Amino acid sequence: MPYSHRLNRQLDRARENLVAWSARMGIIGQAPGLPRCAAWTEQDLRAFDYVLCSAGLVPDAPLAELDLASAWLCWASYGDDYYPSVFGRNLVAAKAQNRRLAAFMPAGDAAGAPASASPLEAGLADLWPRSTSSMSPANQQQLCGSVMEMLESLVWELADEALNRIPDPVDYLEMRRATFGCSLTISLARLAGRGQVPPEVYRSETIRDLEETASDYACLLNDVFSYQKEIEFEGQLHNGVLSVQRFLGCGIPAAVEVVNDLMTQRLRQFERIIATGLPALCERHRLDGPARAALDEYVQQLQDWLASILHWHRACGRYTEPQLLRRYGAAPGKVAGTLTGLGTSAARITHPPAAAGGRGTPGRGC
Repeated sequence: MPYSHRLNRQLDRARENLVAWSARMGIIGQAPGLPRCAAWTEQDLRAFDYVLCSAGLVPDAPLAELDLASAWLCWASYGDDYYPSVFGRNLVAAKAQNRRLAAFMPAGDAAGAPASASPLEAGLADLWPRSTSSMSPANQQQLCGSVMEMLESLVWELADEALNRIPDPVDYLEMRRATFGCSLTISLARLAGRGQVPPEVYRSETIRDLEETASDYACLLNDVFSYQKEIEFEGQLHNGVLSVQRFLGCGIPAAVEVVNDLMTQRLRQFERIIATGLPALCERHRLDGPARAALDEYVQQLQDWLASILHWHRACGRYTEPQLLRRYGAAPGKVAGTLTGLGTSAARITHPPAAAGGRGTPGRGC
């Protein structure tokens, strides 16, 4: 990682603010009828420490902006836990939830939103007006599209789980940018930018390549850190390391090495684009001083994003084995290299006899 992380000075105050916000939304606490993984405890939230990540994403922001960034990150991560825990293979219910959540992002006056019926809905109902009160209709539409892209990618994951399908690395990486919320984070960074950058610049191939290389690095970084949580404890099928294992027919150490090589190449490409692609882009679009300064600020935000995501993964408790054992209540078992613990039957791709047709039915751990 060639970039150093910086932390917002309001980190400690924002941590307490996020706990209070999550309690008001119902995200922490055992909500009636919700599975364990869809109702975090305060201990869970403090261990996850999303404010630590946000404090690196917006190191110079005032407290209100840090609180908003932290709440968005918390809400998106909660949704990532909520969908498989609550909906499982019920794609109809998951799609219905997406339609309801879309209604919480009305254009213009937020008074048109329905009453919230879950912590997920309550969180979005709170975040949307706070984030869009001063946005233009076009920017509101862009942010709404980014949120929906993330939500639709969660349904895509559920569909693969229902088929017991591990996606190949190319398909996986394309969708991983959405499930990790890259578009949402990038949209918020763009919309918060100071200065005037023409929209066609953001739509250029150069900026798209810059964003995708940063996104791929961050997504695969998360997959390396979250492998034990997702595969051994939850029995999920969507992880870059697992995808490489399946595609190449190799073991975990070799798959991690392949993923790390890919991360390294994507980060080097990110640096090359900054060094050569961006100056050419500025010349091609004849950007003036304020526009170039705004674009430089956006690049700095992406660099802060990369550095802070790595720092957060190293420091937070979301993926450490002691926290996983505390949260899930059982240790994963390994027999001759085969996963045998809670919810791990999904990690073993089974094929019934040809006469039976179809694939084996995966287990689902929460």
